[in-house]
Amino acid sequence: MKRTQRFKRVSKPKKSIPETEPDEDSAANRSTQLLKSLSTRIKPKRPKILSLPPPTSLTFDQMTILPREFFQIDALDLAPRLLGKFLKRDNVVLQITEVEAYRPNDSACHGRFGITARTAPVFGPGGHAYVYLCYGLHTMLNVVADKEGIGAAVLIRSCAPISGMDTIQERRGQKTEKPALLNGPGKIGQALGISTEWSNHPLHSPGGLELLDGPEPEKILVGPRVGIDYALPEHVSALWRFAIAGTAWISAPKNTLRPP
Repeated sequence: MKRTQRFKRVSKPKKSIPETEPDEDSAANRSTQLLKSLSTRIKPKRPKILSLPPPTSLTFDQMTILPREFFQIDALDLAPRLLGKFLKRDNVVLQITEVEAYRPNDSACHGRFGITARTAPVFGPGGHAYVYLCYGLHTMLNVVADKEGIGAAVLIRSCAPISGMDTIQERRGQKTEKPALLNGPGKIGQALGISTEWSNHPLHSPGGLELLDGPEPEKILVGPRVGIDYALPEHVSALWRFAIAGTAWISAPKNTLRPP
């Protein structure tokens, strides 16, 4: 999908002065047309959802669930491939717009703690969910990557709403259609209505929470991951955050994202 274009202002040719005065009816007609023109110009625009083909023709019940093999690759390769794919639970469908990769030997990855009761799902086979609580409040959804025992995952940072808007708004407690509805990882977990009990759930199996195939974005952006100041410098600066270019449905900070 193309970015919104800026149009150059072009000077209009001067109109010739009429030889006779306009009658009242024609003057009123021009005033009415001018008011309509102004009201059209100042009409607020809804935020652009994606730089992707509109999915209005898609039937989600008939769409392909991504196979197990899709996920069993390096998290750094899986992360950009997840952009444009669909998360589906009950009547809610979200399109993934922003992700972050977390790899083995990564000082920002939960796998650095080894296998614990909390992190065990990260070491499972690729294609399962890893769900944890951040600060004891925010439910964070991750897609486990790579082979079993590796300890890698991709965090879902932001999404765009595709269907189930009423359910999303109810779960989020916000009656809005602006990007603030889904521009953060904790908001995604809340919109999907999941908890840590969804950890280990197979995203490649029908039922519950599913990951469906979707269109590949035309352009993407990359940048450093967010909120990992505790990690080693080389991992703090690593460009392992990926987002769809041209969409408003991404989280802050946006100024650290750039074309690859």
